[in-house]
Amino acid sequence: MTANEASSAPDQIVTAGSEPDAGRVIIFDTTLRDGEQCPGATMTYEEKLEVAACLDQMGVDIIEAGFPIASEGDFEAVSAIAKRVKRATVAGLARAGEKDIDRAGEAVRHAVNGRIHTFISTSPVHMKFKLQKTPEQVLELVAQQCSRARNWVEDVEWSAEDATRTEHDFLCRCVEAAIRHGATTINIPDTVGYTVPDEYYALIRMLIERVPNADKAIFSTHCHNDLGLAVANSLAGVRAGARQIECTINGIGERAGNAALEEIVMAMRTRNDVLPYRTGVESTMLSRASRLVSAVTNFPVQYNKAIVGRNAFAHESGIHQDGMLKHTQTYEIMTPESVGVAKTSLVMGKHSGRNAFRTKLKDLGYELGDNQFEDAFNRFKALADRKKHVYDEDIEALVDEEIAHMHDRTKVVALTVIAGTMGPQSATMTLDVEGRQHTVQAAGNGPVDATFNAIRQILPHQAKLLLYQVHAVTEGTDAQAEVSVRLEEEGRTVTGRGTDTDTLVASAKAYVSALNKLTVKRQKTAQAHEAV
Repeated sequence: MTANEASSAPDQIVTAGSEPDAGRVIIFDTTLRDGEQCPGATMTYEEKLEVAACLDQMGVDIIEAGFPIASEGDFEAVSAIAKRVKRATVAGLARAGEKDIDRAGEAVRHAVNGRIHTFISTSPVHMKFKLQKTPEQVLELVAQQCSRARNWVEDVEWSAEDATRTEHDFLCRCVEAAIRHGATTINIPDTVGYTVPDEYYALIRMLIERVPNADKAIFSTHCHNDLGLAVANSLAGVRAGARQIECTINGIGERAGNAALEEIVMAMRTRNDVLPYRTGVESTMLSRASRLVSAVTNFPVQYNKAIVGRNAFAHESGIHQDGMLKHTQTYEIMTPESVGVAKTSLVMGKHSGRNAFRTKLKDLGYELGDNQFEDAFNRFKALADRKKHVYDEDIEALVDEEIAHMHDRTKVVALTVIAGTMGPQSATMTLDVEGRQHTVQAAGNGPVDATFNAIRQILPHQAKLLLYQVHAVTEGTDAQAEVSVRLEEEGRTVTGRGTDTDTLVASAKAYVSALNKLTVKRQKTAQAHEAV
């Protein structure tokens, strides 16, 4: 078999009861469930389908599509993903209750491969204060929830929430009961990001060695990043014998986030000498997936983020540049092409045509439909008329904004601002709200305040502005401004982003984007109350 044939051959996935491939690690992506629980990261129905399609194409083994009992919208999204995904297993999350498990079973029943992921807390602090149940009551629920889930699907995952703060003897009893009553995957979450690699390694080893029926299930890691150790702990768990890792694109998730999928995949690939494991993920799609998730959640990726950050393959120091010119391996331990970053780029400007722009988009990892392409091309030409240099980052920001806002109910149409020392500052704003245009004029304490006041006249709300942040996408006085706006309303927090060469227009786009996100959150809350 040639090297190319070997790379294209289908991987053998580890399954409970089968002869395992010791080096194959299952990638369980929870971007659409745990990732969406990140404050402000709400995704629409269409955006979830788009992310799921990307994950499936990328070779993720399991897609946790959502929490079906949470709302009717979540149920519909999980159900739609289950029907559309062709390769990956689709999982739905469920608490230890009959309604939760049945709702998850209904949501994934049309999947080619469906999984119910059910969980219950096992640590003393969670059992006492959260569940208000005794250990024996929890143990009984473990048996009941796994048995009920197994009636719906053959593939059942059970999680011990807050496992890393659970007493070992009790955790062993729970794991044994879960496997005995039908669980085929056992997840040992570091729910609060408390553990360290050596400790987590010992915990997984202890369970595999002490639980009598441990060989009948796959052990899984689910590590949070509160101490910045999520990836390190996950890899320690694999070294201890776990063969599934739960992670998210860009590491998004509750609080400080989850283990980052792209870091897990590339750590195994780059340091296979000390981490002799492999996944089925196509690494050249990592950057594309990162940009997509960033766009639909309005969560920017930090510049120095490993693997997918803007500076991951950038070199500014003269010493580093000299080394790179002589040999790329002097300062790069992996190639940019291996994660989907173009090694070279076309110089784009106002004289570039459609073919050049389409080629550039392909190099950057974008495949747009005809209408999306025309909109993006027209916006690119308008940008090129205003900017002397158009960089790759400009095009990425332009297209990501187009994708992120294509389903928004409200869009910025026009903005005129009067500013300066004479005051008062005023803004004339036109918004398109569900196909109807509204124009108002408002004054304010500065041009940004006037702009936001105009938006509030068209879209009245009580949300509080928590963050207003501006940074330049590229260098130069004609650089595009990227503005982030964070709003809070009744405990709901959302973040919107907007880009434009005019900082005030970018500010208006960001504010409207946040309000669109807030509308989605209001609808989800209303649906959840109606379900109750």
